[in-house]
Amino acid sequence: MNNQEIKDSMLNTLSIEANTIAQISETVDMDVLTKLVHKIGAKKGKVVVTGCGTSGAAAKKIVHSLSCVSVPAVYLNPADAVHGSMGIIAEGDIVIVISKGGNTKELVNLLDSIKAQKAYIVGVGENEESTIGKYSELFVKISVEKEPDTFNMLATASTLAVMSTFDAVCIALMTYTGFTKEQFGINHPGGAVGDRLLGK
Repeated sequence: MNNQEIKDSMLNTLSIEANTIAQISETVDMDVLTKLVHKIGAKKGKVVVTGCGTSGAAAKKIVHSLSCVSVPAVYLNPADAVHGSMGIIAEGDIVIVISKGGNTKELVNLLDSIKAQKAYIVGVGENEESTIGKYSELFVKISVEKEPDTFNMLATASTLAVMSTFDAVCIALMTYTGFTKEQFGINHPGGAVGDRLLGK
């Protein structure tokens, strides 16, 4: 593989991912996202987000963004969940379950317990007819045309689509909840962002 082929490969990935983001506004159900903003914005419970593998990485990013805008949120590790961590879920919580195909065994194993805790399940993935989709009270369908890799297998563009969709939800929540710059400074006093917020 010569240098030009390497560059072409990277440019192809960037192009596919850019197109994926551009298409989200046309493919995602904005009414569903609006309902989700209302549900989270009511702050009647915390938000618990779970996922495996790359979806788990997206879940952690979503939790961080929600926390930054003063929405109490935690990441639930599916492996730990079945060994006692399910106890973090309480009645009235919102549990966001992220799975591209919707049948991830580690996540499916949690669904009955989540229901028993009387939490509100939000599924995120491509297939609303999947097990997770059928258990969900609200399903955010996020699908992409293809992943950039040759095998169309590595969850890259699809993961980016999930994170970007929830970026949109988080930013809408800032206005919905009346989140202020002053509160941002309290939540994020460190680093360059903290310096800017606190006028250092």
